[in-house]
Amino acid sequence: MADTPLASLSLTHVHYDPNDPVSYFCAWLALVPQGLCVVYATLIWSTREIEILLMFGGQLACEALNFALKRALKEERPTKMHGKGYGMPSSHAQFVVFFSISITLFLLFRHVPKPPTPSHTPLSLGARVMVSGLALANAGLVAWSRIYLSYHTPKQVIVGCAAGIASAMLWFLVTSIVRKTGLLSWALEQPIMRLFRMRDLVVEEDLCQAGWEKWEARSTSSSTNGKKTR
Repeated sequence: MADTPLASLSLTHVHYDPNDPVSYFCAWLALVPQGLCVVYATLIWSTREIEILLMFGGQLACEALNFALKRALKEERPTKMHGKGYGMPSSHAQFVVFFSISITLFLLFRHVPKPPTPSHTPLSLGARVMVSGLALANAGLVAWSRIYLSYHTPKQVIVGCAAGIASAMLWFLVTSIVRKTGLLSWALEQPIMRLFRMRDLVVEEDLCQAGWEKWEARSTSSSTNGKKTR
């Protein structure tokens, strides 16, 4: 065992210049896709929202497309890069751009919140625009960091961004058709979906609203009952 050569888990292995603070910051940006996968898994399990599951499905399809493109184009990474694998297109850029465009399309075109109530104020259009802007800015930073760290050429990052945009728009169109044809409603009634309690509320409700109105109603009821017993 002592003579066995060790391998590196490249999933989180990032090369950067330890004397350059910007390079160090870019190294952390390289972990954004992994962080988003954790966010996806957490939200799918905790909210059981079908919209999040659909978006994650599109994200995986986008990754499969990147895998196929890299092996079809077979373009090497920049010469100063010590990493493995092909560089065209940038998988990081494609991943984060798909995510940011998908979030933007959802918040601005699919999410139609219910009117405000005394117990809940929905996310305003201005807030949704701001969240979309932050997501797009984050995608831009991650894409730029791949060039700064010399993992990709500018062309490889641009192609990755273009692939991410095209994938997100196509997936949004596909899921819109699935919704309009009633296929999604049918799928939610299937035993496997009911077993996992999948639902479709986030189109009208904010994630933080789930259960809040029930909690408010119970708190009000408890308060009222307490006053009556006095």
